[in-house]
Amino acid sequence: MIENENNLSPYSDEQLIKNLPGFTNHYISVNGVKLHYVQGGVGKPLICLPGWPQTWYSYRNIANELSKANHVIIVDIRGMGSSEKPISGYDKKNMAKDILELIKALNLEKVNIIGHDIGGMVAMSLAFNYPQYVEKLIVADGMHPSEGMMQMPLLPPPGSFNEKMDPNIPYAWWMGFNQVKELPEKILEGRFRYLIDWLFSYVMIEDLNISEFEREVYANAYNYRESIRASNAWYQTFSQDIEDAKSYQPLLMPVLGIGSNVSYNYMKMALPYVCGHGKMVGILESGHYMFEEKPERVIEIINNFLQH
Repeated sequence: MIENENNLSPYSDEQLIKNLPGFTNHYISVNGVKLHYVQGGVGKPLICLPGWPQTWYSYRNIANELSKANHVIIVDIRGMGSSEKPISGYDKKNMAKDILELIKALNLEKVNIIGHDIGGMVAMSLAFNYPQYVEKLIVADGMHPSEGMMQMPLLPPPGSFNEKMDPNIPYAWWMGFNQVKELPEKILEGRFRYLIDWLFSYVMIEDLNISEFEREVYANAYNYRESIRASNAWYQTFSQDIEDAKSYQPLLMPVLGIGSNVSYNYMKMALPYVCGHGKMVGILESGHYMFEEKPERVIEIINNFLQH
């Protein structure tokens, strides 16, 4: 994130944190990468991992309520926001190690963890590789990469690619586009807002729930060559993630899946294959960015799961 010399950019961590009373900014070096995170509240640690193309700020609508009963820690994962953007290390197993080392550095013994989108993949990887550190796992529209991804179509079936993503035949062309190295940076540098506006409109039922200011927050975070290169690296490691998953054993801790209108059916089918104690809840009146579309429902579901 580029800021002016007085650090007064409205999109800097120092300014954004003012919109989340009771939370504070922190930076820490773990597993060879400097991570940014914000934290607030007291209680059982609840680590929150965002997805693409957002940052820690995507939890703003739910963080305050969750912090009433939890020590909420929202992390900009490797390559995101103000966290460092190294050339390598974006396979989900290594990104899970980032979070493991953060847990250890904060002297936390066992945590609850929630991840949305790419963050859900990292959260699941943490649970697969270091189950002794995870009390409960929540994945929101973002399960660990699996061989099912290899069946995603290159071209959309006739009639399925319209202004809104088809819940029955979702077409996610960016999964392929983000595999391309170097070209996306050249196309999108300084123009990422175009992608953000199109994407939010396509995958949300009502994209006006993400404000003009929030869109600028994310555009400011992703407008730069290094940010685009790093975030695309999350996608470019899917083949390694799929290979790693072949050796993972089913999860034994309680797992909650939260699915939007475009992901619920897929997650409902996939979750039983990876965990022994899984529960699936759908928010079918919301698109992919459910924290913005239906924050009250998300809070209700999370609190119910963590408190029982």
